[in-house]
Parts: sequence; structure tokens; C-alpha cells
Amino acid sequence: MHLSTQFSTEEELILGCLAGKRKAQQQLYETYSRRFMAICLRYLKDQEQAEDVMIQSFMKIFEKLSQFQGTGSFEGWMKRIVVTQALMAIRSNRSLTLTIPLEDTLHVKEPAAEDLTQLEVAELMELVQSLPLGYRTVFNLFAIEGYSHQEIGELLGITESTSKSQLNRARSVLKEKITSLQLTTKITHG
Repeated sequence: MHLSTQFSTEEELILGCLAGKRKAQQQLYETYSRRFMAICLRYLKDQEQAEDVMIQSFMKIFEKLSQFQGTGSFEGWMKRIVVTQALMAIRSNRSLTLTIPLEDTLHVKEPAAEDLTQLEVAELMELVQSLPLGYRTVFNLFAIEGYSHQEIGELLGITESTSKSQLNRARSVLKEKITSLQLTTKITHG
């Protein structure tokens, strides 16, 4: 990755941050803040809360930077911190409900791939944002961040099967919303 300002490589940027150089910290923030804000907004609907979590995430990144081993993706390492901070914010609000009634887990069908291809990414992200918090959180962790159900269970303090049920229910709700949106589009444009 080539960075455009004073610190031209990722390694120089990391070393600058470790040395406490404000310009390095500012460059790291400017390089990644938009991406990390988007992650925060996937988990937290409230703009102010998402901004707070993003700032807390950067503070945590700077605090733990010496723990980065240099193996694997630096951005991936930072994203993990951002996701963890977002989950901690959700947990601290006590608003995360990850249990679903048994009847909601029955007869859940996977959405067909062709249903998703006709939607714009922005529309799909808007639909994901409209999911109940528990469904949205598991969907984001699994489908967007790439966590396994076991990792999700550990992060959220739930069982693997609860994670799978939440994901299946999220997909089912998304499929219903996609179908409804497509029918509305056909009626208004057809």
C-alpha cells in the first residue's frame, strides 16, 4: 500500500505512530477514518455513536499498535479492533437482543442469488441497516467481516447455533424485503 503524504510506506507510518509523531497519527486517521466510519455505521445506526466508536477505535489502535506483529494485513488488524469496539458499544447499551423465538427459526429459506443481483449495493446496505440489531450484527460479522459462527459466538457470548439462526433469519428477512422492493419497483416502473 502506498500512502501519499509524509510517510510513504505503511511501515514508515506505523513506525511514525509508534514514535508518537502527530503527523503520522493524523495520516493514519485520514487514510482509514472513512472506511472505519462505514464499519461503525453498519453496526450502529446513530451517527454520533458511530463517530464516538470510530474515535475510540483509533485510540485503541494507537494504544495497542506496539502489539501489531507485522504479519498479516495491518488494515485487517485495525478493522478487528473497530468491529470489537462497535460490539462493545452495542453490548454496553444493553440493546442487543440475540435470542429469537423458535418459531422464527423454522422454515427459513436462503435467498436466491438472482434476487440479490438486481439490487444496487447502497440499497442492499440500507436493507441490512433496517434489520433488527441482533440480526444485523450477526449478518455484518459473518457476511461482511468474514467471521466464522464460532468466532461470532465468542465475540457476542452466544452459541454457534444461535449465530447460525440469527444469520438465517437475517437472510430470510432480507429476502422478504428484497422481494417487496422488487415488486414495488415493478409496479411503479412497470
